[in-house]
Amino acid sequence: MATIASVEDVQQAALDSRQTPLHLEGQNEGLLRNEFEQLYMTYYSRIWALCLRMTGNPDDADDLTQETFVRLFQKLSTFRGEAPFSTWLRRIAINVALLRFQKASWRHETSLEALSSPDPASGHLLPTEWGRFDTRLKEALDRISLERAIDQLPPGFRAVLILHDVEGYEHVEISALMGCSIGTSKSQLHKARLKMRELLQHRPVTQPV
Repeated sequence: MATIASVEDVQQAALDSRQTPLHLEGQNEGLLRNEFEQLYMTYYSRIWALCLRMTGNPDDADDLTQETFVRLFQKLSTFRGEAPFSTWLRRIAINVALLRFQKASWRHETSLEALSSPDPASGHLLPTEWGRFDTRLKEALDRISLERAIDQLPPGFRAVLILHDVEGYEHVEISALMGCSIGTSKSQLHKARLKMRELLQHRPVTQPV
């Protein structure tokens, strides 16, 4: 679940940055702050959901979302309306995520505790729940394998795969979001799918205990 940072915190983070448009003073700065607050409340949840899909981790999604809105505060006065605002903002978020991917190795942490249905009195699974738990456990392991495979994709491949296959964007939209050609988007998606197939085919087989 998204942890919404206050508008003031994001604005202060931007003001602490050297890239903040400090030349905006008086009424102009006030108008910028008011406009930013409205945009922040309107788009925060959408951008957080996108960052969560990109990272698979709520804490990382929190960090990337705040960084995205810091960038937005810095760049808001440069928006010219050449693309829909939502597309422009999503492109900022994607670029923030791609830069982070290049700086660190992302790994997902998945707890299996949430998959079980424990007996409230004993804290253990009821006998009738074991079959259902085994099914959920297999699904969880498959999902973990899929997430780990996605983790190993190059940042560009991963972004295109998530935007196209998870979020349902068309290549023309992806090209606008990522600033690349439609042909590049199609090529990266094809290569990402081939790499995913290779990674999943060579995944370790979990042996029963």
